[in-house]
Amino acid sequence: MPSATSVTIVSQCNVFPDQKSTLEDLKLSVSDLPMLSCQYIQKGGLFTRPPTLSVDSLISHLKQSLFSNSLSLPSTCRGFFAFESTVSYQGHYKPILAVQVTELADGVFIGCSMNHSVTDGTSFWTFFNTFSEVSRGIKKISRQPDFSRNSILISEAALKVPQGGPQVTFNENEPLCERIFSFSREAILKLKSKVNNKKWTQKSDNTNVDAVEIMGKQSNDTLLQIHNKGKMTGILESWFKNAVSKPQEMESNLSMVEISSFQSLCALLWRAVTRARKLNPSKTTTFRMAVNCRHRLNPKLDPLYFGNAIQSVPTYASAGDVLSRDLRWCAEQLNKIVAAHNDGMVRRFVEDWESNPRCFPLGNLDGASMTMGSSPRFPMEGNGTVDLEVVLAPEAMAGIESDHEFMQFVSP
Repeated sequence: MPSATSVTIVSQCNVFPDQKSTLEDLKLSVSDLPMLSCQYIQKGGLFTRPPTLSVDSLISHLKQSLFSNSLSLPSTCRGFFAFESTVSYQGHYKPILAVQVTELADGVFIGCSMNHSVTDGTSFWTFFNTFSEVSRGIKKISRQPDFSRNSILISEAALKVPQGGPQVTFNENEPLCERIFSFSREAILKLKSKVNNKKWTQKSDNTNVDAVEIMGKQSNDTLLQIHNKGKMTGILESWFKNAVSKPQEMESNLSMVEISSFQSLCALLWRAVTRARKLNPSKTTTFRMAVNCRHRLNPKLDPLYFGNAIQSVPTYASAGDVLSRDLRWCAEQLNKIVAAHNDGMVRRFVEDWESNPRCFPLGNLDGASMTMGSSPRFPMEGNGTVDLEVVLAPEAMAGIESDHEFMQFVSP
């Protein structure tokens, strides 16, 4: 008999559309192809057990919808997703989408796994919310995805993949700890106020606060533009390293920029992890964020462009600077790099990739890197609260769990 903490597969089936698609083949872009080395996107929802609907009926209903027009993370949760640890390159012979319904003692978990070389987070949630609409019987979906493939992201450059698929760039057997840290709406607002040197006052619980407004980061994108007219070298990292420190007038402008909640949270994590890793002060740390290119290109992509339209943007700073300077300074470095990622920079990234097509490297290769994925601007439910999933080496995880600056904002 399976234990109470294990997941038993009861049944599996393939679901096919009831009508043949009229879409032409969609070419993978320079934003799609690097994701072949990444694992499937995995998101899901936990629901109470439907009082008048059996699990068998629920599964039948979801199948019909598919083909019609802060606690430690238990290892059991991995079993809630059909393609746990599956690399996107395996989509050559595995489905690019899988939905798993897990029956729990007092509810159900609906987990969705989607190939990352086909969708980014924006596209994933477009699908997930459309899936929800169709499940509720809506005849015409409210957000029609855009499948056009006529932007700068579509390239003739070929990605050469070794036989058997992309090589794993990290030690899969290395011990890791996973934990979800929850931040309340009030904690997020307090953190943002601290970073922006503003007095924080708690508002009434009845205040109607929009989660996208609280965590929005797009509003600062045009406040600062960095114009680099130098010749493209193919090594973008050197540009970013130089951009962090100069010029002086930019520093004064940054002091006037309002830092978003998202960048405030990233800065908080950057400092906590750097402190926990006990790095040499001269060691260069890297904080990567996924930047949405849809609104940055000129002409802009449709907001509902379906596919990957993201680029991984690094911010560099020495461990000594990250820890000796304040939270505001770290957030300013992140803000500066994101704000500089305009149409010209997106095109430089494309040009750089075309000169050397490659998959996205995973892992902490130099012992001082971290990557922030997903985004609080995705259209999910919520009232401004944030769940931050962190994966670290055990000693680093223990370090941030005892880090006062970080933990003071975490919900008990």
